[in-house]
Amino acid sequence: MSSPPMLQIESVTKRFGNHAALDRLSFEVHEGEIVALLGDNGAGKSTLVKCIAGVYRPDSGCIRVNSRPLQHDKPPSAQGIGIVYQDLALFDNLSVGENLFAGSEPRWPRFLGPFAVIKRRSMFEEARATLDRLEVRLPNLKTPVGLLSGGQRQAIAVSKGIAFAKRVVVLDEPTAALGLRERRNVLDLVRQLPSTDIAVILISHNLEEVVSVANRAVVLRQGKKVGEVDATLENREKIVSLIVGAESTPEFSRRAKGL
Repeated sequence: MSSPPMLQIESVTKRFGNHAALDRLSFEVHEGEIVALLGDNGAGKSTLVKCIAGVYRPDSGCIRVNSRPLQHDKPPSAQGIGIVYQDLALFDNLSVGENLFAGSEPRWPRFLGPFAVIKRRSMFEEARATLDRLEVRLPNLKTPVGLLSGGQRQAIAVSKGIAFAKRVVVLDEPTAALGLRERRNVLDLVRQLPSTDIAVILISHNLEEVVSVANRAVVLRQGKKVGEVDATLENREKIVSLIVGAESTPEFSRRAKGL
């Protein structure tokens, strides 16, 4: 790609004792691009997400966002990064609008900080505009999130992750535990992200979903990048072989058919 990378992972290493969860990992994601981050459990995907989120600080290497080093003492949202965790991180007792703006509520007067009054009308108007822009259809934004379906909750989590993201969005298993119809709705939402010119990292164990939405696939194994290929149906078996480690194993044959 001709544009500079929006997200750069440069020789990042993260150790826990003698174990290297990430070992000199390097790859890039450009604006308007969806890169799938793949690998079995323990490959290092979750560790990388926590490094991007500022939970972990790499032992060596650097993470750059829009050519600037990631600041681990600032929240991701303050650096234009949106992260959608697998557990959704929503508040069941709060409404849709309140969840979208949790921690970023519009307040007046602003100089009072957390003691200022929440501008609830403005908050719900902005929430509606955000969901309409993302084509997420919810009739009542004052409905508690705990009363919604799994697909609706997932759509809200994805919307929250991307609503304030200006540079990077990380999606950790965004369709996990969803039915077919709800999964399609979330994938349609993911497909819209390149039009916002942000960089997207998609973590998924579902290879069919990966090849339907991603541009490239970066495969990790034991903390190292073992391959990077275009996310196409033609490369399906190659991707699986990178994940499991050997094309000749029975495990490869089983997963190549089932993924």
